[in-house]
Amino acid sequence: MKIGILCYPTYGGSGVVATELGLALAKRGHEIHFITYDQPVRLQTWHDNVYFHAVDVMSYPLFKYPPYTLAATSRIIEVVKAHRLELLHAHYAIPHTICALLARQILGTPLGIVTTLHGTDITLVGTDPSFFEVTRYSIEQSDAVTTVSQYLKNETIRQMQVDREYEVIHNFVDPQRFRPSWDNHQPCVRKNLVPGGERIIMHISNFRPVKRVRDVVRTFAELRRAVTAKLIMIGDGQDLPEARAQAADLGLADDVLFLGQQDCIESLLPCADLLLLPSEHESFGLVALEAMSCGVPVISTRGSGVEEVVTHGKDGSLHPVGDCVAMGAAAVEILLTPGRHETMRRAARAASLRFPIDEIVPLYEALYTRVLAKRPTPVIVEK
Repeated sequence: MKIGILCYPTYGGSGVVATELGLALAKRGHEIHFITYDQPVRLQTWHDNVYFHAVDVMSYPLFKYPPYTLAATSRIIEVVKAHRLELLHAHYAIPHTICALLARQILGTPLGIVTTLHGTDITLVGTDPSFFEVTRYSIEQSDAVTTVSQYLKNETIRQMQVDREYEVIHNFVDPQRFRPSWDNHQPCVRKNLVPGGERIIMHISNFRPVKRVRDVVRTFAELRRAVTAKLIMIGDGQDLPEARAQAADLGLADDVLFLGQQDCIESLLPCADLLLLPSEHESFGLVALEAMSCGVPVISTRGSGVEEVVTHGKDGSLHPVGDCVAMGAAAVEILLTPGRHETMRRAARAASLRFPIDEIVPLYEALYTRVLAKRPTPVIVEK
């Protein structure tokens, strides 16, 4: 199949999943075309069957806000015509599904369109009055819609009220790439991170408000009362200054390391003793899954998709949003109870194997096949 993937290229779950999915599909012989405004963060080297097409937005004095949607639509049309794409897979309804739908209408060709909802495109952007009807339309008009968790499917039905079929296809992990320290072909860089041998507590995100990075530091402060440890913060975003300020206010500036964006987190995650993910909500929790695959227990929050990944008391610990005292106490209990940490590490690795890339990518292939079977063969008319 010839597939166009529309996604955000940034350091976030939707872009990571879209990129990893595209790379996996390319390895299986499909021709993959990424269409976005910058090179995806996990697409840093050349891969067979993979192409990247940048969206350029024209700067014009009358455009107070650059019309990215129109620029992306034009680029999609160019790529579809030049490479005879059969299907577009949009990750995030706004703006990618709308771009795909508009491109199909302009081309007048029966392109298949699959939309994958990742979370905030429904729970935040989609429910905003400025985008609600557009989001609903994009869901209604897609040939197929998937969600990354049952939680997100339920939220989509509740908030969007679109009567259609939704398929849950969970996020995935490559267990050969994300491997625990006891079974890793490449040793982690633990000694470089903590020369003093302290415990490593890790957080990875795009530092948006929903990730509650101040709670990461507060939880670490609770843990730090009983355990000698360092907090490793990986990623970047609008709340990074708040995290730095919180660390300084709590007298922890020397114990919190900010590493910025890192491409190869599979070399860092195995070094961690625990992952902190105190988010307001997670549609799935991809970083939790990748951490668990590396044998790292997860401290997170209840009430969202992460509960489909982490089992409380077995491979991690789940608590009410904002309860930093409880999360800190749970972290201390895991680290200091004899045998507890090692047991949870093994359980985390075992639990992650429920979501292997080799079993989940074929679900998307099967979905694409069903979508294309219902549509006439695309005929691109050169204009």
